Amino acid sequence: MAEIIHPPMDQLQDLEYCIDSNPSWAETIILAFQNYILMLGTSVMIPTLLVPAMGGTDRDKALVIQTLLFVAGINTVLQALFGTRLPAVIGGSYAYVIPVAYIINDPSLQRISDRHDVSCLLHLLINIGSKKPATETLHVVPISASFYIPLRVLSFDSLFKNRTFSFARGNLKEVSSHVIVLQRFIQTMRAIQGALVIASSIQIILGYSQVWGLFSRFFSPLGMSPVVALVGLGLFQRGFPLLGNCVEIGLPMLLLVIGVSQYLKHVRPLRDIPIFERFPILICGTIIWIYSLILTAGGAYRNKPIATQISCRTDRANLISTAPWFKFPYPLQWGPPTFSAGHSFAMMSAVLVSMVESTGAYKAASRLAIATPPPAYVLSRGIGWQGIGIMLDGLFGTVTGSTVSVENVGLLGLTRVGSRRVVQISAGFMMFFSIFALYCVLFGLVGSIGLSFLQFTNMNCMRNLIITGLSLFLGISIPQFFNQYWNPSHRGLAHTNAAWFNAFVNTVFSSPAMVGLTVAVILDNTIEVEKSKKDRGMPWWVKFRTFRGDNRNEEFYTLPFNLNRFFPPT
Repeated sequence: MAEIIHPPMDQLQDLEYCIDSNPSWAETIILAFQNYILMLGTSVMIPTLLVPAMGGTDRDKALVIQTLLFVAGINTVLQALFGTRLPAVIGGSYAYVIPVAYIINDPSLQRISDRHDVSCLLHLLINIGSKKPATETLHVVPISASFYIPLRVLSFDSLFKNRTFSFARGNLKEVSSHVIVLQRFIQTMRAIQGALVIASSIQIILGYSQVWGLFSRFFSPLGMSPVVALVGLGLFQRGFPLLGNCVEIGLPMLLLVIGVSQYLKHVRPLRDIPIFERFPILICGTIIWIYSLILTAGGAYRNKPIATQISCRTDRANLISTAPWFKFPYPLQWGPPTFSAGHSFAMMSAVLVSMVESTGAYKAASRLAIATPPPAYVLSRGIGWQGIGIMLDGLFGTVTGSTVSVENVGLLGLTRVGSRRVVQISAGFMMFFSIFALYCVLFGLVGSIGLSFLQFTNMNCMRNLIITGLSLFLGISIPQFFNQYWNPSHRGLAHTNAAWFNAFVNTVFSSPAMVGLTVAVILDNTIEVEKSKKDRGMPWWVKFRTFRGDNRNEEFYTLPFNLNRFFPPT
């Protein structure tokens, strides 16, 4: 019987374009647009979850989404040029939902009410600025639910004609546009901004001081395998459970993406371009959107529950109708940030979690881009720039912090294109479309890339089997246990009198990658360490610890514009 041997491979070979090679310009632009469409999902879902809880309206949600897209484009360009230089899209992170929800539910912010006494407001409006009694008609125009109550004077006095007013804390004030400023939304946004700005210092310090690089010396292929796997597998709640909210749309999309990208990948109707393998998200997304549009127009959801209509109908987002035609996001557009020690400490937990998740995602992206694992110096550099990105999130007001988009990392493997240029151009799409107003396959792909690191270890060793199994098991089960007890209106499993501490603990232990890293690193560095160096894969791993440990590192990770002269690798 022939012996079956699959030798370990430093780089994946089944990809067509590596980090430094580029498709044709036409193909590159279409691939970049596909990356933009994919990350758009996260950019919409996070503000959709958080902005209404902050007291915002559909218009506020549209503005936050535009801002998030714009800053994501900036952060992606910075990371691709000066950070890790990997083809990684930087987008919003779900790790920040728990600390942001803690800030939203802060009693000092909850006491700010946007529900106004209309009769009192009418009385005040009638008796200001005019000596004569008001005989004309005043119209109350609700903009959204009970949050906006603007009053437009249609015929009162030339002083007030066609003006819009808002009533806040007993004072009537004129607003320049026809939108009333919601005080609770604005104050909550400023509190989130302040917390993000302060918390970003954690990643900036750990990155640029090389502390994170020093900590990475405790990593090994055995330790990183469950971490990278959990970056993808830990998102299972955003996989089929989210798809199940609208099975008639989600399931066909899932099957179509698998069928088009895997079974039709060798079909090439246009010259030598495998369009079904290159552009599965664009092709399948267009088909399913038309299908969903037909179902909506045909009244398929007319008698369905509200939750089903929100998930399935194509006319429920109200983003296009409420978004301004032109909006250029700028720093402090919501006003100056406010700072609170409790808010900042809670937000720091999400910053630590996103740092761990990004580390795993960078390892996966390097493998899918046919690059070597990023050395400690490059990893620290990327974390430092990601910290600057979180600071930009706080200054612009995106509601959430930044991390590597796991979906887009998975897309590298699905399309077999790891080109850096594609991601850089996709960042341009993010910024452009932010100014002018489906994913379980990809999560699973990132998880499998994490498991591929096990090829460099001895999996016939019981020690390694125990560490891998325990890290994966606890990395999934502990966050699931914490998530069962958490929702935006409750404290979660940790419920001490210190609300910021509750948010910190709930955030850290709700992250599969964070729990997996903690378990794997502790066990891998305490159980028979010296005796198991070869079994752990350290002879292979050690050459990637330093920038000059492998000649290929210089090709993949050298800074552009000859900047390495000023920032030499350490």
